[in-house]
Amino acid sequence: KQRDYILEGESGKVSNLQYLHSYLTYIKLSTAIKRNENMAKGLQRALLQQQPEDDSKRSPRPQDLIRLYDIILQNLVELLQLPGLEEDKAFQKEIGLKTLVFKAYRCFFIAQSYVLVKKWSEALVLYDRVLKYADEVHSDAGAFKNSLKDLPDVQELITQVRSEKCSLQAAAILDGNDAHQTETSSSQVKDNKPLVERFETFCLDPSLVTKQANLVHFPPGFQPIPCKPLFFDLALNHVAFPPLEDKLEQKTKSGLTGYIKGIFGFRS
Repeated sequence: KQRDYILEGESGKVSNLQYLHSYLTYIKLSTAIKRNENMAKGLQRALLQQQPEDDSKRSPRPQDLIRLYDIILQNLVELLQLPGLEEDKAFQKEIGLKTLVFKAYRCFFIAQSYVLVKKWSEALVLYDRVLKYADEVHSDAGAFKNSLKDLPDVQELITQVRSEKCSLQAAAILDGNDAHQTETSSSQVKDNKPLVERFETFCLDPSLVTKQANLVHFPPGFQPIPCKPLFFDLALNHVAFPPLEDKLEQKTKSGLTGYIKGIFGFRS
């Protein structure tokens, strides 16, 4: 009774029954958090090591871990709302640090899910958020390191995130080059231009070494050309030619004589 009186006098609002309920709820939530944390560790090992699974079993995905960490974070919020613990600053600080740890891991696997669908920019932003949560845990841990030693290692997560960021940047560059090449190739196929019209664009076209190589347009199309000019001699009708009668008379007179001389070989 003396103990009950002291508890009621300190809080003034929380009864013994409420304290008992808070204690049992704390045990329940702590057990649920520990259970979900162990499940997350098992799924994480199977996911990161890529262990082969049976056909009857579904392989783990980052979404499964995200769901577990969502439940853990919800349980931590419920711990903060237990009656009688509002004035316990150390408890509130410890739960806040645990929340940052699980938020970091939850954010990491959200980034992993974006990597699977090749959303590089979103994944990179989430990796930076993971590093931010981890830095906050390191800066605020202080005297709570013993209570955090059972939680997932944040330093290991930082190392993994840095390596994942390097792999992500390389994958984004390679994917960008592949997308550009695919777009270029598809546009050339759609255009169906002959080789003579795309000398400035490099493309490995396998059809060029076949019998149906598209080199030029054949037969070539008609092209307009300037027409050949016509010249009309308009001055011909007004030209006076010299007379030729004198030459005709001379030829007529000496026609027979020249013929006889030619037969006999006479020369004048």
